[in-house]
Parts: sequence; C-alpha cells; structure tokens
Amino acid sequence: MEESIGVTGEARIARPPADRTGRIPQQRGDQLLDSAVRYARERHWDVFPGTWLEVLGGAERCSCGSADCPAPGAHAAGADWAAQATGSAVGARRLWAPRPTASVLLPTGRAFDALEVSESAGCLALARMDRLKVPPGPVTCTPTRRMLFFVLPGAGPKLDDLVRGLGWPPHSLDLRARGEGDYVAAPPTRIGGRGAVQWARRPTTANRWLPDTEDLIGALAYACGREAAAERTRERARPPRRT
Repeated sequence: MEESIGVTGEARIARPPADRTGRIPQQRGDQLLDSAVRYARERHWDVFPGTWLEVLGGAERCSCGSADCPAPGAHAAGADWAAQATGSAVGARRLWAPRPTASVLLPTGRAFDALEVSESAGCLALARMDRLKVPPGPVTCTPTRRMLFFVLPGAGPKLDDLVRGLGWPPHSLDLRARGEGDYVAAPPTRIGGRGAVQWARRPTTANRWLPDTEDLIGALAYACGREAAAERTRERARPPRRT
C-alpha cells in the first residue's frame, strides 16, 4: 500500500487493518513471487530470496531460528546471497520455487544504491522535492520507520563530500548510503511483528531513469539537518538527570 505525503510533509501511511480474529497475517507467496519477477523483468533489478516468517505455537519467528533476530523474515539466508542474485525473471521463479514465502531482497551497488534516512526526514525531503520540482526515483518506507531513496550506483564514496559541501558535518546527519555489498528489502516483504515494506514512491515508467545522488542530496541533507536541530532542541529542554 502506497504512502501519501501531506502538504506539511508528514507521512500518512496506510497500515493494513488488524485481523479481528487475532491471527497472525500470513505472507502471501504469490505476491512475493510476482513482485520479484516484476522487479527483474520490468526494472532489470537483481533479486534474491531471503529468510521467511514461520508461525510455531501461535508465535511468529524468523526462519533463521534466532529468537532475537533484528529483521525477522527480511534478511539474507546465507553468506552466498550476492552470487544467488539474478536479474532474470525465469531465474527469479526458480529461486522462489522451493520457498514461495521468502522475502524479496534487492542487492545495492548494482542497478542502484539507496540513500537511507528516517521516515520523518524522508517525508520532509519528499515534500521539498515536490515544491522544487525535483523528481525522486523509487522510494521505500519500512515498518521500522526508515525511508530509502533509490539513486544511481556510486553514492557511498561521494556522500560525505556532498554533505560537507552543503555545510553539514556528515556525522551529524542521520543519512547513509547503501551500496556495494549491501541489500534492501523490497515491497511487499513483511518484517515480522512490525508490518510490510511499502512504496512511498512506486517504480513507474516516469522514474525508470534513476536520479543521481547530487539531484537529491540538497533536499535530503536539509531534512536531516532540520531533524538533527530539532533533536538538539529537545535534548536541551529535557530536565537534567538526578544522580
């Protein structure tokens, strides 16, 4: 389900309604497979299956078996994930055949990199891009309140210099690049107990050509800077801790 951005830049994310029976919603294999095939066929993005969600004794857990898994059902299942990734629709069908409910993961550093920010900063940046008529590429929003802006590969090596050029120390902003050797979870992958990854800006023919980092960095750095300043103000307003 796609996110709507209001005129104030705040997100209004349509979350799926809770199951009135109290049952844990199941990840639909047909949706995952169809999405993986579509990403490979229509966008020429490499895809690979990750872990999946299992329900045992009424409790949901990641297929990796870890009780404290940080991304249940939404991370790579093995160290060889980079070699498994395929940009072929036929290959995607083959990879998901043994486990249709596996998460859909996209390697970064190949067809695209991703610039990651908080959800609040991402919504403010999108509103600013709209006002300035700067077209973003596809953007995802995760249930952990993070947003990822898809850009051309090569974002990582130049990100810090671009941020410095705009007047911010890179370490002061909650802004990072996901590139070679990393991956992102794609919609409709569900992260157990939290919800599903959604498109804030869906891939369309209009954004087939991805923006470069330079195209989006102004709006993203501005939004992250605003967020950092607001956090500093909140910190100053908090009463001192009693010892």
